Amino acid sequence: MEKLREDVRPPTPALERGQEALDRIHAALRGLRYGTVTAVVQDGVVVQVERTEKIRLEKRVGGGAP
Repeated sequence: MEKLREDVRPPTPALERGQEALDRIHAALRGLRYGTVTAVVQDGVVVQVERTEKIRLEKRVGGGAP
């Protein structure tokens, strides 16, 4: 039988929510080259994660309309 260490406590719901927020922020950042990731916080808790991605188009060299 495994003995529980006294200095390690099981995760609380607040810690689990915090970890979920970090996981979602990490997922939003993954693969993002240009853009923003915003964490919306209410009462000290992340309630929303927004990702805005910008796509840079290659600059054309030579001819074509300005």
